Amino acid sequence: MLFLNTRPPDRAALLSNDLKAAKIKVLELPLLELVEEPYSLMLEGLYQQLPQAHVIVVVSPTAAHVGMRYLVQAGMTLQALTKIQWIAVGKATQRTLAEYGISSIVPDVETSEGMLELPILTTLKPESTLAFWRGEGGRVFMMDHFRQLGIQVLNFVLYKRRCPNNTLSLFQQYVGQLNQAECFAVLISSEASWLNWLSLVNAYPKIVEKAYYLTLGPRLTRLVSTYQREQGLTLGWVEIENLQKETILHHLDRIQGTS
Repeated sequence: MLFLNTRPPDRAALLSNDLKAAKIKVLELPLLELVEEPYSLMLEGLYQQLPQAHVIVVVSPTAAHVGMRYLVQAGMTLQALTKIQWIAVGKATQRTLAEYGISSIVPDVETSEGMLELPILTTLKPESTLAFWRGEGGRVFMMDHFRQLGIQVLNFVLYKRRCPNNTLSLFQQYVGQLNQAECFAVLISSEASWLNWLSLVNAYPKIVEKAYYLTLGPRLTRLVSTYQREQGLTLGWVEIENLQKETILHHLDRIQGTS
């Protein structure tokens, strides 16, 4: 089985190594890279309001690192935030927060939908304050949901996402292998990565249909399903609940029909 690891470069290596150790052939094709936003007066104002928050949601290791660095730049300490509950979107983010001495909870399903099921969020009262440490364009669905409930949202946009400059040339190097493969798997972990994938394969419809998509959560599954219907294609996909190696290996085994 050939697997396209589309995670950002700084997050791809661990998963790639785990899969290679399991005899999976891996090609790294980053569909996203994260570029931090500069510290600004707007961010400084948000940090001054942060002690009022009941919950801080941290969506990625990058958000954790940048958010903590800017916390110091804002002249604040973690001691001012001791009464706040921290939520990490995934286990990698949880481990990153732990490096700063922060204990956090993680949803069973590492998606926006999974987070919405956390008791700490389902019991938030109107006029509570919820902070998001996130990237540009991410978690908009969640923030809109809480605003509609009358909850104040502190929106920390700490980085922007873009397709890496070398991804197109990498893809062109891989086209021959993808055309020759009977089937290959593609990890789709965000809407931005899905849109960047479609942009890359626009001129290669056979590659689009040959791929088997591992979609992180129901929202991305719906995106792939809608695209299939609108384009009149026949696509294969399986919805995954997290990005742990065991989960991905399990589904790759199922795709290959060996389990």
